[in-house]
Amino acid sequence: MTTYRRSAAFIALSVTAAATAVTGVVTPPAHADGAAKAAAPATASVSALEWQPCAEDGGPASQECAELPVPLDYRRPDGPQIGLAVTRVRSDRPSARRGTLLVIPGGPGSSGVQRVTQKGQQLQRETAGQYDIVGLDPRGTGGSPKASCGLAPEDRELVNLRSWPAADGSITENVERSRRIAEACARNGGALLRSLTTANEVRDIDRFRQALGEEKLSAWGSSYGTYVGAVYAQKYPQHTDRLVLDSSGDPDPSRVEQGWLANMAVGADDRFPDFARWAADPARDAEGLRLAERAEDVRPLVLELAARLDREPKESTTAGVPLTGNRLRQAIQLALYRDSAFAQLAGLVQEARDASVKPVLPAELAGPMPDQDAAVTIGVICNDVRWPGSIPSYRRAVAADRVKHPLTAGMTVNITPCAFWKDVPVERPTRITDEGPSNILMIQGLRDPATPYSGALKMREALGDRARLVAVDHGGHGLYLGNGNACGDRAVTTFLTTGTRPKQDTYCAD
Repeated sequence: MTTYRRSAAFIALSVTAAATAVTGVVTPPAHADGAAKAAAPATASVSALEWQPCAEDGGPASQECAELPVPLDYRRPDGPQIGLAVTRVRSDRPSARRGTLLVIPGGPGSSGVQRVTQKGQQLQRETAGQYDIVGLDPRGTGGSPKASCGLAPEDRELVNLRSWPAADGSITENVERSRRIAEACARNGGALLRSLTTANEVRDIDRFRQALGEEKLSAWGSSYGTYVGAVYAQKYPQHTDRLVLDSSGDPDPSRVEQGWLANMAVGADDRFPDFARWAADPARDAEGLRLAERAEDVRPLVLELAARLDREPKESTTAGVPLTGNRLRQAIQLALYRDSAFAQLAGLVQEARDASVKPVLPAELAGPMPDQDAAVTIGVICNDVRWPGSIPSYRRAVAADRVKHPLTAGMTVNITPCAFWKDVPVERPTRITDEGPSNILMIQGLRDPATPYSGALKMREALGDRARLVAVDHGGHGLYLGNGNACGDRAVTTFLTTGTRPKQDTYCAD
């Protein structure tokens, strides 16, 4: 479920030599209710952070960075440590400061440090200096220690890492690739890869809170970050202040990431009509991007084009990387995240239809992702929950899904490396409940391609009276301060600055 960086919820520091020798899953055993006991040491044992300036062009001038030491294995809090990259932008109005706001990125695989660089100044303005803005690079991400599966470049291509079935619906190649990736991760990943879990990210966040000297944290979680935030609120309710969940998935603990991936088929169907209306608008004529005269004709046009590319892939401007039907389908899925990507997608469709032109692939599809990005995506989704291992069940699911959701063609229910994962999760995913303070505001688009509204309603149901929901009549993924509307932004800002939420779930027109 991801704000897309390297994955949408499928999917500088180093580990010391001593740490890499640790074996075993680095999570404590589960309690009967599925919530693991927090094993972080007491506040007094957490050292203060040593902050250094780290401002980047376009980011907050006062941004600082530090290294947060955390246990590689929380069952051994005094054992090998790893250093996580953390950042802060201190309030520019100390007299108005009321607390600390944690930015929780999506992914799995996105950088909290980068997110603060991108959004820190805007958050300061919106919240009128009421918060120090902070972020953390989760294990495996950004400036934190990197895991590696040692995957071949071909296996790190997004269109292969996501299991798109063959043109005829066969999953034989997906099975072989998934098994190969799982075996490589087991062989090369080590203790760090096994430590990549939502539960450990939540423990790392609480260690960060302690190092900051804060009794409570406010937070803005986006996409996968909403699940991290919800789990934090479930495990550490006494340490939560004001929590914003922006674009949530279904928290069903029996499926977690498997459910998020399956729901993306629904999300694509919800969102595609927005692109179809845009691509049929007469205003596109002047841009050379109008795909059809009627919006209802756009979907069959791109589906037929994908089928043709299945049969006859087209040479692209990227040597050795043709535009296939599945690369077009993946490009569609990515473009649905933001309206600003519609023009690139329409241009790709036009180039694919023009025999005299080589199409230009989106950057995400023109080559393999870095091995560490692939590893963190795979690691989290496979370590969090046990996935089914029956190959025939995946074949049946793909066959049915290709008929029901042709835009995603069975990818969202197909087999992944998690079906062959060597390490069984030691703790069950946390069940999100209505037990805890009523201090959560959810904001959700009605036509979200990655975390569809129907899945977000499951999160809303689980939280009960702990939450209020602001539903926004808008397409795309991730709303606050970038892809939403004034009404939704105002609701979130009001909550963060005053603590006031709507008395009941509410609606914002686009």
